[in-house]
Amino acid sequence: MTKPIKHPDKSLPALGIRQPWAELMLRGIKTIEIRSSQTNIRGPIYVYASKKLAKTPHAEVAAEQAEIDVEELPTGVLIGTVEIVDSFPVSKQHAAAAGVPANLLKGKYGWELAKPKRLQKLIVPDYLPYGVWFYPFVRKQTGTRKKS
Repeated sequence: MTKPIKHPDKSLPALGIRQPWAELMLRGIKTIEIRSSQTNIRGPIYVYASKKLAKTPHAEVAAEQAEIDVEELPTGVLIGTVEIVDSFPVSKQHAAAAGVPANLLKGKYGWELAKPKRLQKLIVPDYLPYGVWFYPFVRKQTGTRKKS
């Protein structure tokens, strides 16, 4: 049994994900995140619900199928954690787990997600995203924590 994470965990990186995708990850529906490159990161990460919503037709279909009112979802906060357990080139067979049409997968990579956990309380990060990965409680440039 893994030791529970105490939040906020300042060592965990975060990944910014637009809603409804972030919510679908925490529900265990979206189990593969599609990206243009692989990742070597494994283990738990924070899921940061980006301030902007996903407006693609397949995001709208995924939200409708899961009976999610996207306008009611939290944005601009950490909403939970997931574990990245693998990274690999994707194929058509991964479309359903990723929530995207198979024709969008060519040349892309999948990050396999497991063990989604919703935070008991939403957390506003001290620092906002500045790329694919960010540390919500540590300033990347200096590696020092924000002074209180």
